[in-house]
Amino acid sequence: MSKIQTAEEYWHSLLTGRQSPARMERAFFRMFPHDPRCKLCNVPFAGAGGTVMRTLGRRPSKRNPRYCNTCERYIERYRGGTEVEMTLLFADVRGSTTAGERMSPLQFSRLMNRFYGTATRVLVNADAWIDKLVGDEVIGFFFPYIGPHARVAVQAARELLRATGHGQADGPWLPVGAGVHTGVAYVGVVGSQDTVSDVTALGDAVNVTARLASLAQAGEILVSDAAYAAAGLTEEDHEHRQADLKGRTEPVGVHVLGVGAPAGQP
Repeated sequence: MSKIQTAEEYWHSLLTGRQSPARMERAFFRMFPHDPRCKLCNVPFAGAGGTVMRTLGRRPSKRNPRYCNTCERYIERYRGGTEVEMTLLFADVRGSTTAGERMSPLQFSRLMNRFYGTATRVLVNADAWIDKLVGDEVIGFFFPYIGPHARVAVQAARELLRATGHGQADGPWLPVGAGVHTGVAYVGVVGSQDTVSDVTALGDAVNVTARLASLAQAGEILVSDAAYAAAGLTEEDHEHRQADLKGRTEPVGVHVLGVGAPAGQP
């Protein structure tokens, strides 16, 4: 890797794909089983893949097990970040509170773990960065290095609905709604020198996506006008509405999409 002078240059190069070895590394490590994985490079921490990686010196960081020890060194070295246009996907389980009331804590935890496993598989296959798996929500980031990130994010949202049973005759095994938005966000390291570092995205684009996901009904993907245009979509048979988002003075135009056809099919 060529020498990077500043943290901003490092993160911009990484996220836009100019640092091409990082993209190839993620694709390579994705072929090894299995989850959980390093959030940045996709190195597997468990199973046969995890065993192989440990022999190569790649293992979970002691400070933050969401990253491998190699990526943790880069995070510490390049503390900071950059602004970049990206697409965000938030997916929420609908009615999780009610489901939790009907089930024992053990049953509910098994259901949510099934959801986390399904969502992780879908997002990893789409080459997304998995920002969070928390509560009843999953968050994935799609950066320019993967190419048409908005289109890939919409496809991933649809695949997540299919994987949770939406579009099937007997209905979903877990009701899920999603929001997809494209915009400029700040991406980089958060946390002080004395705390555990994490890499995340901040800004209005993140807030908009979160609000869209909260408004989506089960089986719905609310795709903002910005993401719809960036994805180059031209679908006609769907609803378009103006969504009033908490904290924003102007409504956001959204396209209400469903499962649709699998990628590669008409």
